Amino acid sequence: MTGDRTSKREFRIGFQTSIITVFVGVVLLVGLTLVYLSFERVTVITKTAAAGFIEKVAQLGADHVDEQFKNVRDNLDILSALPPIQEADIADNARLYSLMAAMLRNNPQLFNLYVGYEDGSFIEMDVIDRTKPAFRASLNVDQDAAFRLVLISRTAGAAPVTQYLSENLIQVAEVAGPVNYDPRQRPWYVEAFRNDKTLLTGPYIFYATGEPGYTLRIPLKEGRRGVVAGDVLLNRFEDMLAQQKLGPSGFAFLFDDAERIVGHPEMNRLMAEIPERQDDLPQLGALKLPALAPIIRSWRDDGPAQQFFADAAGRTYVAAVHRLDTTGSANVRLAMIAPLDEFYAQIINERRTLFALALAFVGATIPFAFWLGSLMARPLRKLVEETDAIQRFEIAERPRIHSAISEIEELGRSVFTMRSVVRSFASFIPRQIVRQLIETGASLGLGGSRREVTVLFTDVADFTAKTERADPSQVMIFTSRYFAALSDEIMRHQGTIDKYIGDAVMAFWNAPADDPDHTVNACRAILACLAANDALNTEFRREGWPPYDTRFGLHVGDAVVGNIGSSDRMNYTALGATINLASRLEGLNKNYGTRVLVSAAVRARTDHAFLFRSVDSIRPKGFADAIEVSELRGELARAGEADIAMCRRWDNIFALIAQDGASETTLVRLSGFLHDHPSDGIALFHAQRFRNAAQNAGAAA
Repeated sequence: MTGDRTSKREFRIGFQTSIITVFVGVVLLVGLTLVYLSFERVTVITKTAAAGFIEKVAQLGADHVDEQFKNVRDNLDILSALPPIQEADIADNARLYSLMAAMLRNNPQLFNLYVGYEDGSFIEMDVIDRTKPAFRASLNVDQDAAFRLVLISRTAGAAPVTQYLSENLIQVAEVAGPVNYDPRQRPWYVEAFRNDKTLLTGPYIFYATGEPGYTLRIPLKEGRRGVVAGDVLLNRFEDMLAQQKLGPSGFAFLFDDAERIVGHPEMNRLMAEIPERQDDLPQLGALKLPALAPIIRSWRDDGPAQQFFADAAGRTYVAAVHRLDTTGSANVRLAMIAPLDEFYAQIINERRTLFALALAFVGATIPFAFWLGSLMARPLRKLVEETDAIQRFEIAERPRIHSAISEIEELGRSVFTMRSVVRSFASFIPRQIVRQLIETGASLGLGGSRREVTVLFTDVADFTAKTERADPSQVMIFTSRYFAALSDEIMRHQGTIDKYIGDAVMAFWNAPADDPDHTVNACRAILACLAANDALNTEFRREGWPPYDTRFGLHVGDAVVGNIGSSDRMNYTALGATINLASRLEGLNKNYGTRVLVSAAVRARTDHAFLFRSVDSIRPKGFADAIEVSELRGELARAGEADIAMCRRWDNIFALIAQDGASETTLVRLSGFLHDHPSDGIALFHAQRFRNAAQNAGAAA
């Protein structure tokens, strides 16, 4: 028996012997590789690295410029969807002026916003100080004037007027005119209908300022025929392009197919160098890099996007060209140029020294192989990778690392056990907490901190009635499938699962990790949960199991977030009135026949992205003020016109309910709504409330 055990023992070699062998082999390999890297090889590597680097920077720069245009386009889309814009209700419309001013404040690249109509009506709001100082001087207005508002309302029959407004939109001055301005004759209006798929018009000289720039415009898709537009002055590109600077001498600029420079960090200087034609734009030759134009023409003919060229002094440059997707037929491109020597001067100028030092290093390292050999080994590197992966919270199942060296074999077993423990630990504690503990090396402790969170509560309608007679094991299986479906969507949208309470789920956002868009992510998670719930219910019905109809409550506010419990058993959770209100909102769904109720705070944060409608005003216990409750209907971008119209109609009725109560007008509007939507739970709730109030009043009389 002893002989059998001996024959079955695995072969093990000494730790130092194996490491020395590997280390000497690595040193020799490095030495031979360095010999191979000759001067020409270093040059090739340098150019390849430079081309790749500038390509990445150019791509990022193009994406940044595109993003600026997209932001303007999104604001134009929002403006074109407003009823006052669609109906040309532009005279004395303070709300419209406030919205246009807010859009201009939030988009510093914009000089103005305006709308022109087929009957010649026109509204324009300019930010006076975003153009040259000469523009303000020509207006001869007070320094308090921040905006210029031009109104030509052919529909109202009023004379054209120009108003000057302060930062708070208080009128500072008013003058008549412009009398002869007709938006229908401007390039932006004409080209918008000629090619409505193109975002840009220009560059051309603006009527108001006499400066060159681009107009971003889209035709109105509903209501009156017209065009919504905004101007981006070319001088606004200076700061934008200056941010894309690459190295001390590198720069980025914009050009079009006519080889005109339409954007440059020093655009004013380039414009000043062509005084004989102030209405024109500088050509590529103004950059004084003759080899640049052939490179751009080569790229336009499907040549490489990254090329090298030399200037008259023999200095080598690397250039990259990228398209701007948002400019359409205007064909504006971004070019990035940088001298090669500024980024790799040390490698280029000292490569001889580096080569000699590298060879000396190889020769000096070999005598120390026996000393360093005991510190390095291939299995050790694998174990380092394993522990790094665990620290990055990459805890997927992996095979155990084996080694012929007994010490490393034991270490591999320990790392494998550690991975299993962390994976099991993450099943009971939120993964963000586990990741934070691993990254910081801290330990869990009781206590918390106050922070803003978005809190979600869910519940299954009539869960007890559906499952009380069912096999408990089946209840566990189907309910676990249900929890998995909802939990996957919540975590996929950056949510933290706090706990499962019977058939309910509590989750929150913006803790423990910061999430600046936590309320938007929470709303998207709910919509994803609804879709997953509906898909899962289809499977449940097919398998003979009752569907789980989920109701949701969502609120955002301050809460105390941290670990609660005892030193040997604790729970990461959130406490406070915010959590209580979210739970209360979930329970109110049964009163209104809804599935998702949110607080006014949630609606205020997210109504730019989601469709809501008002439900009720409640006064929960512990809250001094009434809370406005709304129903989340879906993402605004995907909502149908019928649903949007229904929500607007109901919000108008709800405003009457809040203002006039059971007035004759309110009851007539409510009855009309129920005639069109007879099964609407919210409308039925308010109608029943009015009936009960009338009956109680009659009984009291």
